[in-house]
Amino acid sequence: MDLPHTMRAVEIAKPGGPEVLREVERPVPVPGAGQVVVRMAYAGVNRPDALQRAGAYDPPPGASDLPGLEGAGVIAAIGAGVARWKVGDRVCALFPGGAYAEHAATDAGQVLPVPDGMTLREAACLPETCFTVWSNVFMRGGLQAGERFLVHGGSSGIGTTAIQLAHAFGARVFATAGSAKKCDACTRLGAERAINYRDEDFVAVLRGEGGANLILDMVGGDYLPRNLKALAEDGRLVQIAFLQGPKVAVNFAPLMMRRLTITGSTLRPQSDAAKAAIAAELEAKVWPLIAAGRLAPVMDSEFQLADAAGAHARMESSEHIGKIVLAIAPS
Repeated sequence: MDLPHTMRAVEIAKPGGPEVLREVERPVPVPGAGQVVVRMAYAGVNRPDALQRAGAYDPPPGASDLPGLEGAGVIAAIGAGVARWKVGDRVCALFPGGAYAEHAATDAGQVLPVPDGMTLREAACLPETCFTVWSNVFMRGGLQAGERFLVHGGSSGIGTTAIQLAHAFGARVFATAGSAKKCDACTRLGAERAINYRDEDFVAVLRGEGGANLILDMVGGDYLPRNLKALAEDGRLVQIAFLQGPKVAVNFAPLMMRRLTITGSTLRPQSDAAKAAIAAELEAKVWPLIAAGRLAPVMDSEFQLADAAGAHARMESSEHIGKIVLAIAPS
């Protein structure tokens, strides 16, 4: 291993707004057994990073306290027991934390090759969204070809990925978004109907189509009872975040009468083995779609590592369409 002793990183000085993010010098991580260290070129910026910054989403035990859950670069060091990867491999990876840095460590099972023809900048935007969408929409939600699928926040990183994947696997895709520009982006990606939630009622639209078989929601709050009304009989609701809060009263009688299912998950606390299983499915079923040009991250904007605060402000403005990245050591 030929690792430097220190690196540039961005830490959270204290819980608060984007301004609490500051560039610092930190020791370079050393890989443990079964781990790799990636020399980072780019890191993706995600909502959970902002939650951690605000003090509402602690890292799992043993993880770096630095923010950052995904990125791409080159393998710089390998821990004991790692057989597949070698120093110099171009990869993208899911991280338990620490991706806002020049070097970051993660379990080798959460590492994937950079798809053929894709830049490191684009590849940095794949892991968090692809792991989340695949595990929740397909593994947990069981989406099938021909089913009606509704995704809220269709212009977000999660939303743009969900639209493309669901469309690629033959579902009828519906999406909500908050402007005409964002709705246009959703339809260009494969949604047959994009619903501007400021002007239209998604419940009425979906009921007019026979109801959604599957809904992916990250809004929560008063969307929960409305989602249940929008579902078809035997429909499934998968909850992955609560931007409007997790607590709401629900009448379970319609849920029982119409045989509805409510489920959900968070990705970060899951075991390394569970994440490795998701990675294996992605490589087998999704990476070929990327190589064939049927799925690509929608890129919104790029910020330098030292301006992570600007990236967070952009994300929390909700003006972005697709993914925001931090440039760390572009190559």
